[in-house]
Amino acid sequence: MRFFTHSRHWVFLTLCVIAVIAACTAFPGKRTQQATQHNMVIFVADGLRPTSINATDTPTMNEIREGGVKFTNSHSLFPTFTTANASAIATGHYLGDTGDFSNTIQVNAPVKSAKNSLVPFLENNAVLQEVNKQFGANYLNEQTLLEASRKAGFSTAAVGKIGPVLIQDVTLQKGEPTIIFDDATGTPTGISLTPEVSELLAKNSLPTATPSRGSNGKPGDSKTPGTKVANTVQQQYFADVTTKVILPLFKQRQKPFVLVYWSRDPDGTQHHHGDSLNQLVPGINGPTVQAARQNVDKNLAQIRTALKDLGLDKSTNIFLTADHGFSTISKESKTSYSATLSYPDVPKGFVSPGFVAIDLAHELKLSLFDPDNKNALIDPNKGQFSKNSLIGKDSKKPDVIVAGNGGSDLLYLPNETNKKATAKKIVDILLKQDYVSGIFVDDSLGKIPGTLSLEAIALRGAARTPKPSILVNFRSFDTGCGNSTACGVEVADTALQQGQGMHGSFSRADTYNTMAAIGPDFKQGYEDKSPVSNADVPLTVAKILNLKLSTQGKLVGRVLSEALVGGPESVQYKSFILKSPSAANGLQTILKYQTVGKTRYFDVAGFPGRTLGL
Repeated sequence: MRFFTHSRHWVFLTLCVIAVIAACTAFPGKRTQQATQHNMVIFVADGLRPTSINATDTPTMNEIREGGVKFTNSHSLFPTFTTANASAIATGHYLGDTGDFSNTIQVNAPVKSAKNSLVPFLENNAVLQEVNKQFGANYLNEQTLLEASRKAGFSTAAVGKIGPVLIQDVTLQKGEPTIIFDDATGTPTGISLTPEVSELLAKNSLPTATPSRGSNGKPGDSKTPGTKVANTVQQQYFADVTTKVILPLFKQRQKPFVLVYWSRDPDGTQHHHGDSLNQLVPGINGPTVQAARQNVDKNLAQIRTALKDLGLDKSTNIFLTADHGFSTISKESKTSYSATLSYPDVPKGFVSPGFVAIDLAHELKLSLFDPDNKNALIDPNKGQFSKNSLIGKDSKKPDVIVAGNGGSDLLYLPNETNKKATAKKIVDILLKQDYVSGIFVDDSLGKIPGTLSLEAIALRGAARTPKPSILVNFRSFDTGCGNSTACGVEVADTALQQGQGMHGSFSRADTYNTMAAIGPDFKQGYEDKSPVSNADVPLTVAKILNLKLSTQGKLVGRVLSEALVGGPESVQYKSFILKSPSAANGLQTILKYQTVGKTRYFDVAGFPGRTLGL
C-alpha cells in the first residue's frame, strides 16, 4: 500500500515537470524576456560640458562616468541645438531625416500659437502639436523610442524641460499611457495627467502645476546682469515627481520602464547667468553656472537613491548624455553693417539680434519684415530688429527667410525665380563677413566655391519639414584658459548679451557633449574611445531592451556594442577631412569627421582660423 502511494506521488511530480517544460517550450520568447528584461533611465543634462564633471562639483555624474562607460569621443549633432538633438535622442536619426534642423525652423503654414509665425520656436507644446498636424501627425517622420516602448508594453515617462520632453513621444495624444511632466504641466498647454498620477501627486503633497523658474528665468539686459541663482525650485519639483510618484508607480506596475529625464540646467543658467555682463571672462565659467551643475548632480543623485530604495537599481541602466556643449557669447564684428547702427539695449559697436538678416537686406537692397509680429516692416536705421526675418519687396512673397537660432542660422529661399542666382549673391555677402565660419548649401543650388553641401553633414534625408537652402555657421574661438572646449566663445545671433551662454555652432566646444552610461547591461570601468553621438542613444537602448524601432529614413546612428557587456573590446573607426573649393577670397569650408561603418560623426567645420578645434 505504501509503495502504491509513493508511486502515485512520483507520477504526479513527473506530470508537473512535463507541464512546466511544455509551458516554457510553448512561450520561449516570453519567458526569456521576463528573465532578462531591464529598465532604462535616459538622463539628459542639457548643455553639460564633459570638462565640467569632477568628483567635487558633480560626484554622482563622475561616479557614473568612471564606474561605468566613459565616452571620451562624444558628439552632438549639428546644428548643436536642443530640439534638433532631442529629435536624435528620441528617434536615433540624424536631422536630415527628422527635419528638426534647429530650435527655430520654417514650417508649411503660419503657426497660430507662435503669433502666426512661419518660423516658430519649437520649445513649446502648443507649437509642437500644431506643427505635428502640418506634417502627417508626426513632423519627425520617425518613430520615437518612447512610442515603441509603450506599444511594447513598457511603462514610459518624460520629465523636465518643455519642448524636448514632448518630442520624446511627439505623437502622444491625451489619454495614452506615457507620463509627461514639463514647464507647462497644470496649464492649458500642458499634457493632461491621468487621475492615477494626480492622486499620487496629492498623496505626496506635490502640486499638479510645475513651479516657474523664478529669478533663474530672468536674462537681464545690456545694463542689468542676468540671474545669479540656479534653477533649483523647478528642478526639485521634477526630481520629486520622478522619485515620489513616477518610479514608485512603475515599481507597482511590475513592468519594465523607460524614463527620459531632461534637466534644463545647466543650459538655462548658462544662457541667463549674470556673472560676466558684456565680458568674455569668466563667461559661462562663473559661480552661478557652477551652482547649476551642482544642482543637476543633486537631482540625479536623488533619482539613483530612489532606484536603490525601490529595489530597481540592479535592473535599471542609466544613460547620461547632453544634447550639446556650450560657449560664451560674443557680439563683436568689424565687418557687419548692423554693428554700425544704434539700437536700444545693444552696446555701441555690438551686432544686434537678427544681424545676419540686417546685413543681407542691406546688401541686397531689399526690405525687412518681422514674421513674429504680423510681418511688420523693420527699419534697422531706426534701431529696429527682429529675431527672425523675411527679406524681399513683399512680405507675402519673400526672397529669403532667416531663422535666427544662435551659433548658426538657417536661410530658406522660397522664391523659385532665380533661386540659384540669389543663393550665389547671399554666399558672396556672407563670405565678406568676419563673423561667418563655414557655409553649407543645398545641393540643388549648385556647387558654390567656399561652401560644402548640406548632404555632407547629413541634413538631407527623408525629412517632411521644409529643408533649409543655406546654413551659416558663426566664428568661434577660445579665451586661452588652456582647455579650449571649456572656455569656447562664439558669435551668436541672439537677444542675450555678450558674456552669457549660447550653442548651435560647429565649434568643438558645442559638438563635444557629455556621454556616459552605467547599469547591468553596460561594461564597468570602460573607456570608449570610438566616436559616439546622441543618435546612438535610442538604438543602443532599443538593443538592450529588445525593442524594434520602425524607420523611414536611412540617416541613423548605431548600436554602441563595444560599450555593452559581452560586446567587442573596441570598434574600428576612421577620420576624414573634407574641403570645399576655395572662394575668390581664398576661404574654404572645411569639415572634420569620423566614421564607424556608415555612421558619421561630425567634429568641427568652418573656415581655418575661425572655428575652435578646426
